[in-house]
Amino acid sequence: MSKVKVSVIVPVFNVGEYLSTSLDSILNQTLEDIEIICINDGSTDDSLNILEDYAKKDKRIKIISKENEGQGTARNVGLDNAQGEFISFVDADDFIKKELCTRLFCNLINYDNDDCFVTTFDSDFFSV
Repeated sequence: MSKVKVSVIVPVFNVGEYLSTSLDSILNQTLEDIEIICINDGSTDDSLNILEDYAKKDKRIKIISKENEGQGTARNVGLDNAQGEFISFVDADDFIKKELCTRLFCNLINYDNDDCFVTTFDSDFFSV
C-alpha cells in the first residue's frame, strides 16, 4: 500500500459547534490523497458523535479516542498513527482553504523541503 501524501491531524476537544465546518474544509481539499486523523481528546459534548457521522461517510477519516490530556498529547498520538509523507495540523475549531494541502505538498516537493509553515491563511504566500 502506498503512503498518502498528507496526514491531517485534528485534535478534538469539546468543539461540536465548529467541528463540521472544520471537517468540511478538510474533506473538500483539492488534494484528495490525504488521511484525516481525528484525536477525540475526551470530549464531553457531541464532538465524538459528529466525528463518527463523518467517518461513516468518508473512509479517509480515522478516529482515535483517548482520555483528555491536552492538545500536545493529542497531536503526538496523531503523529504516532500518521501514514502520510507529510503532516499537517488543523485545529478542530478552524477551517482551511481548499487548496491548502495541494499548495503545501507542491511546495515541499518542488523545493525539496522537509517542512513548510503557513504564515497566513489569508494570502497566497507560503514560507518554504
